[in-house]
Amino acid sequence: MKVLLHYAAGPGLADRLRRLPDLDLTICPETDDAALAAALPDVEVIWHVLKPLTAAHIAAAPKLRLIQKIGVGVNTIDLDAARARGIAVCNLPGTNSRAVAELTLLLMLGALRRIAHFDAETRAGRGWAQPPALQDGLFELGGRTVGLVGYGAIPALLAPVLAALGCRVLYTARAAKADAVGEYRSLDDLLAESDVVSLHIPQTPETERLIDASAIARMKPGAVLVNTARGGLVDQAALVAALRSGHLAAAGLDVFTQEPADPGDPVFSLQNVVVAPHVGWLTTGTLDRSFAIAAENVQRLGAGEALLHRVA
Repeated sequence: MKVLLHYAAGPGLADRLRRLPDLDLTICPETDDAALAAALPDVEVIWHVLKPLTAAHIAAAPKLRLIQKIGVGVNTIDLDAARARGIAVCNLPGTNSRAVAELTLLLMLGALRRIAHFDAETRAGRGWAQPPALQDGLFELGGRTVGLVGYGAIPALLAPVLAALGCRVLYTARAAKADAVGEYRSLDDLLAESDVVSLHIPQTPETERLIDASAIARMKPGAVLVNTARGGLVDQAALVAALRSGHLAAAGLDVFTQEPADPGDPVFSLQNVVVAPHVGWLTTGTLDRSFAIAAENVQRLGAGEALLHRVA
């Protein structure tokens, strides 16, 4: 079965992928539009990562039967176009949970300890020449209240770690979870009580710009916002304004409204922000777990069996 991976695989990953049985695999970097256009007419399965898969792409792939998201969020796939053609869409819940949970913790710590600032200053030879006022903006995570917006697989891994570090954990979800580590709160109460707010929900029409200017205003002065979910959950202009004014002390961001992120985005001019380019999911463990299930879905498709984790 002809499978297209729309992602630039490194040499080690490419070698492991080519060892998967019964696949006629083409690897097409997301930056190579010409190679994508050449491959689409014959492809039966697309392994999709981040670059949007549009209705035009789907129309150019008459043999396409399955779009397999390598990850969880399917907001970068034109689901209406896929449904209109009867093309199955599947995702991979849980395969990247540990990786994202660990990067979330890293961003929390990095934002509280201003690690991006100290990294740059140390490289420039000014590591020991910091202004004394900086001491007043360096914080420990232990002892703080951390609010998790959503309580799926990632928060379920993260919450016990936060509790072990001495954090008070709050969470909000559609309903309270019997086995959750932490105390349930409404979103408004969570925002008002938390020193650190971390987002862990999908981007949908209902959640787009959930964290807008009014939501940010309800957050505690000096709070920190961490987002490893989707950039569209946050009104980025309102976030920049709150970081500039000092209402928010810092932010840790792995996702942005526009991706790839515009280097001229005002958020990158702020010294109280630590950033990463949507790589929370990206570890060798995530990749191996993900492609094992993706390959199984290809086999299931060929055998006419039910697909794993079908979302459309």
